[in-house]
Amino acid sequence: MTNNETQHRLMVLGSAQEFIELVRRAQARGIYVISCDGYPNGLAKAIADASFNIDVRDTQAIAKLCQEQRVDGIIASFSDLLAECLVNIADAAGLPCYAKPDRFAYVRDKTLMKGMFDELGIPHAKSVQVHKDTLEDDLSGITFPCVTKPVDSYGSRGVYVLDTAEEVRECFDEVEAYSNRGYIIVEEYVQGDEINAMTWVCDGKATVIGLADREKSVELAHAIPHVSRIIQPSKHLRAVQDDVCAMAEKIAAYIGIETGPLSMQFFYDEKRGITVCEAAGRLFGYEHELVQNAYGFSIEELLIDYVYDREAMKERLSGLQLEGRRHSAGLYFHAHEGDIAKILGMPSEDIGEVTLDESLSYYAEGERALRGAGAMPYAARIYITADTRKALDVVTADLYRDVKFLNGEGENLLFGNQLPAGH
Repeated sequence: MTNNETQHRLMVLGSAQEFIELVRRAQARGIYVISCDGYPNGLAKAIADASFNIDVRDTQAIAKLCQEQRVDGIIASFSDLLAECLVNIADAAGLPCYAKPDRFAYVRDKTLMKGMFDELGIPHAKSVQVHKDTLEDDLSGITFPCVTKPVDSYGSRGVYVLDTAEEVRECFDEVEAYSNRGYIIVEEYVQGDEINAMTWVCDGKATVIGLADREKSVELAHAIPHVSRIIQPSKHLRAVQDDVCAMAEKIAAYIGIETGPLSMQFFYDEKRGITVCEAAGRLFGYEHELVQNAYGFSIEELLIDYVYDREAMKERLSGLQLEGRRHSAGLYFHAHEGDIAKILGMPSEDIGEVTLDESLSYYAEGERALRGAGAMPYAARIYITADTRKALDVVTADLYRDVKFLNGEGENLLFGNQLPAGH
């Protein structure tokens, strides 16, 4: 046989910047990489061995493409939509995958998810289905403030923090339009520290591969506070790690994941413990790099191992240690809509003992920052790593002060970012 006949052929579903490292690492293993999604100018497509422009929601077309291209493995992660499409495409194309479509709905449909939590005894925020015609009655058992959510959307679309039933009514049509189910989900707003947990389940046992504090700042009325910093490891690592694994194993077993990713977002309070917001059959985007920076653990290699080398996957997981390693933070800058005349304060080198891992502006001077459809995920992001959390806090405060996107009138377009109280 020729090398082309024996070479693995991997489909990477998604071509955004965060897939570049995955493509490169797969190619370094001698794997032929095919990039596919609906974005003709996706950055990962420029380095893939082959690329195709098909909307990821056209799962039958991509399943057919996999068969035509003799694909023997498929990977996607980092968003709910990509994970859902991955499961559907793999099922249609007969490719190995960690989940099946019929059970995967429990980590996509929030109504099903809450029912699953109840059945498994997993604590979660009180929530109700709210219909427009019976809105006040549906909300009668909810304590305000509350959070609105579409039934099965993603990317924080339609998520608002509201104080009255009238405010819920004002937002109802917009929130419902993201899922078109005729109703929305409203849940009580939970206080506490917000944490992102990424686990990898192997033969039914969960290993925490990332546990991060998800810090937020307030800018827009009624919108959920925006994510301003994610920091690995969480200050609550010891307190929650065992419970996170136990919950992840229950959820994974319920939806049929014997080996694969299972992540959760939850609130933690020392008195109340863990209150789960959502579970996801994927790994988190825009922070998996922090796992590499903090622990030297490559999520890209883990994903490739899952497809092509399960023994290496198990060895990689057994060697992972979160405690006693470095601390890594992602700083995320959001912007109001407007023309950017000047960008100030973006770092270009290490800052004392703090390592600069990435300094990325999504816009250039002279471009217009956008909000809503067509907008970049952030205006800018900065990744930094240090031996201590205190060192990260000092540099974070300086960057929150110094980084500015100024318009022609000298006004800063960036949202205000603040460190949590006590830092």
